Amino acid sequence: MDVHGRDLRYFVAVAEELHFTRAAERLFVSQPALSKQVRALERQLGADLFVRDRHGVALTPAGEALLPYAREVLDGWERGWQAVERAKAAQRSTLVVGMSTSPGRGGLLPAIRSRFSAACPGAELRLRQVSWQDPTAGLADGGSDVAFVWLPLPDQQRYDHLVVAEEPRLVAFPDGHRLAADDSPVDFADLLDEPFLALPAAAGPLRDYWLATDVRAGRPPRIGAEVASTEETYEALCAGLGVVLLAAGNAPLISLGGVATRTVRGITPSRFALAWPRTAAGPLIRAYAAACRQAAGARVVPAGPGAP
Repeated sequence: MDVHGRDLRYFVAVAEELHFTRAAERLFVSQPALSKQVRALERQLGADLFVRDRHGVALTPAGEALLPYAREVLDGWERGWQAVERAKAAQRSTLVVGMSTSPGRGGLLPAIRSRFSAACPGAELRLRQVSWQDPTAGLADGGSDVAFVWLPLPDQQRYDHLVVAEEPRLVAFPDGHRLAADDSPVDFADLLDEPFLALPAAAGPLRDYWLATDVRAGRPPRIGAEVASTEETYEALCAGLGVVLLAAGNAPLISLGGVATRTVRGITPSRFALAWPRTAAGPLIRAYAAACRQAAGARVVPAGPGAP
């Protein structure tokens, strides 16, 4: 039996008022419409719920039996509806921040959080860690609202971004490598024959960027291993599987012993950015971007053909 919640609300109102006209006024419906719905409910149940005579309205034994359960159903539905509304409100006021590499960089995250919380005191920030296989840190699949990413992004015209850090690219070697003993900058030309650790192929243009394919004059890189996390990078370096380019700000993540780094000449600096889908810049995204701009002194770069 499939009883509509409206029918139960009508029944409870009449049962509490014991008067069809007053119940109709309470429900903001006409008295004939109310009577019709109650009759339909009685037919569905196969029992009279009210005694109707010239003296008024009274509950029958069947009506007395149904009343507490009808109230329980309506109360449960009210609680369920309120829970859904709370969930919707929480979703509207939650901003998911994706990242593959923690943007430590001088306390950047706490500085952004404090500014964002001051601007949006009712909003919640949730951090989402994403594998290096997704260079958009969750923007592409919609799991992240904003994300800290390395440029260039695949399909970069889909995103606006602001650069929060521009850092030299270093090369990391395992201890004992022929180039590891010298602290001076190394020319990238001296690295062309080295095996490199590479991001997964799914990283697209970012994989090419960290292999510096643009300055290899068409010579394909030697791939010693693919890595998809900081831990994998460190282990591959220590195992002597290859060298790897990394941003200066990330050097502390792998300089745990057994690894040396040098600055590289002949390649452009790395650019670390906050990015978001250009078609989904709601108020929370705009507030977070503004907080990031204030904390990092960054500038917004719009998506489009002219974006770098």
